[in-house]
Amino acid sequence: MKRSRVNAIMAEAEEMIARFGFVLPPFAWWDLAQFRANLPAAQRLIDARMGWDITDYGQGDFERLGLFLFTLRNGELSDLQAGGGMAYAEKLLISRRDQISPMHTHVLKAEDIINRGGAGLAIELYGSDPEGRFDPEAGGRVMCDGIARDFHPGEVIVLRPGESVTLRPGDWHAFWGEGGDVLIGEVSTVNDDLTDNIFRDPIGRFAEIEEDEPPRHLLVSDYDRFLA
Repeated sequence: MKRSRVNAIMAEAEEMIARFGFVLPPFAWWDLAQFRANLPAAQRLIDARMGWDITDYGQGDFERLGLFLFTLRNGELSDLQAGGGMAYAEKLLISRRDQISPMHTHVLKAEDIINRGGAGLAIELYGSDPEGRFDPEAGGRVMCDGIARDFHPGEVIVLRPGESVTLRPGDWHAFWGEGGDVLIGEVSTVNDDLTDNIFRDPIGRFAEIEEDEPPRHLLVSDYDRFLA
């Protein structure tokens, strides 16, 4: 993706987030110089990979296959493993109309996916085989706002604003905006986008950026390169 396109997506996301009454934390608005000026105090949010995240999954077609994310907070894996402390994370996402976030699951992360506003959020669901691998013939059970719901393999559920689904490791899922763009909340256990996204098909998690203009704000995938 060109940096100019990433910058434009950020501006569009800022507008949509504000329209639904959400306010991003102060570090969201830092430019590169401000990030560098706030080192080392900001090292925790860098290590936790909090902040802007825009991906086309390395496929070069963001409108068809892509996702906007902003990680608001993220705990520590050591706390999760110890069973206490900051074992949680929170994100905002934007899924555009018919823009697919591809079929995947997580090994560790359990998550509530919440429709925060806009159109419907369509989620396609499959279960796993005994080893946790994608199984095209497996269904399962999820919780929708605390109510148990069985699903058939490949069933698509549509969450309306205010509705949510709880997904656990081994619940394979893909999602997209149904009938328009949708603002999504994610509340989960500790998030690790480097190793805990297991895709059904061979695909990348992060976009490759072509630098045709300066970054509006850094992506989490920029931290190692710009802040080393």
